[in-house]
Amino acid sequence: MDKRPHLIPALIVAIMMVIAILPLPYGYYTFLRWATCAVAIYIAVQAYQWKRIWATWLFGAIAVLFNPFVPIYLTREIWQPINIIGALLFGASTFFLKKQAEDRG
Repeated sequence: MDKRPHLIPALIVAIMMVIAILPLPYGYYTFLRWATCAVAIYIAVQAYQWKRIWATWLFGAIAVLFNPFVPIYLTREIWQPINIIGALLFGASTFFLKKQAEDRG
């Protein structure tokens, strides 16, 4: 688990993004925006510390897209594929993004 500290938060957000396909109250989507932004920032920071620059940029962009402070307003038809792609990216991060073993000189 210490090689993938983002595992549980990433999976929770991925599940939340899949659930967002359903017609839910507006409050759910607001909470999803906050949760996605927070976890994306967390993963971006972890990726930066692990020198995975591609993941830092990717999850930084996700954080900007889902930021609750200056929201980007799109239609439901546009958000649905974004949520599916986001769920896939968060899920994939649990497999492809991990801390490498330290060199034991």
